[in-house]
Amino acid sequence: MSDFVRSMAWAAPGRPPHAGFVGTSFKHDHLGAILNEGLKEGFFEVHAENYMGAGGPPHRALAAIRERYPVSLHGVCMSIGGPDALNLTHLARFRDLVTRYEPEWISEHLAWSSHDGTFFNDLLPLPYHRATLDRVCAHIDQMQTAIGRPILLENPSTYVRFASSTMSETDFLRAVAQKTGCGLLLDVNNAFVSAVNHGNSAHDYLAAFPLEYVGEIHLAGHSEQRDDENQPLLIDSHDQPVADVVWDLYAKIIARAGAVPTLIEWDSDLPTWPVLRAQAEAARRIMTQCAPVHNESLCHEA
Repeated sequence: MSDFVRSMAWAAPGRPPHAGFVGTSFKHDHLGAILNEGLKEGFFEVHAENYMGAGGPPHRALAAIRERYPVSLHGVCMSIGGPDALNLTHLARFRDLVTRYEPEWISEHLAWSSHDGTFFNDLLPLPYHRATLDRVCAHIDQMQTAIGRPILLENPSTYVRFASSTMSETDFLRAVAQKTGCGLLLDVNNAFVSAVNHGNSAHDYLAAFPLEYVGEIHLAGHSEQRDDENQPLLIDSHDQPVADVVWDLYAKIIARAGAVPTLIEWDSDLPTWPVLRAQAEAARRIMTQCAPVHNESLCHEA
């Protein structure tokens, strides 16, 4: 970790004043309804890559949102875990967005999506060992130095595992946060999807997750399929409501971690704004029930 990044490292005791806020993905189809109906103590998240042009309707819409709400800037193409050096043009455009919109939260994925100049339309998994750890930390240090802010790193949804891994995912994430000063974005749906796909326990995964570094939580819907052996295969599809089992996991996390800013991701087969807003309000109810009293029995009922 560079001295510059160390001086601004993210830490749980310094959580921002928006700790209890709930938000949703921002989609332009919802702009009018959002401006008319609002979202009390809310925020909105955008994918950085959708706003890397100089101007036009996307920026006019985002500027209208930013005037009224905090914004979370979520990157999907930095390829933090990739074998190549970070794309400096992409990094500069990301930095310019941070300067332009001053987001409250900035995040990227523990994944890779490019290699040797080719970009893939996916967030691909990594083996968890020392060489990967060193590469991920170097890329995060470079990104944080460029933008002048600590980022949050999101746990992935995965469909394969690597025999070469020598660390658990939670230990890997903890080591990254400790070495770089970044925080973590806990995606509860990703944790559940990965656990089912690999035949593991989501409860065990979340019990081991380093919650002290979590600065934002994601919730989303997933789709259910079957693999070639007729075993359950979950896809992190972001195209339907949050599943009941994910709400239950979220309630238990809030009981342990307190009121962490929480976002509902919904990226395709978009519902109307009232439906999406209701998902955010469901998260708010769970925070209200669970965070102040840390009562797991109440949270289970949520």
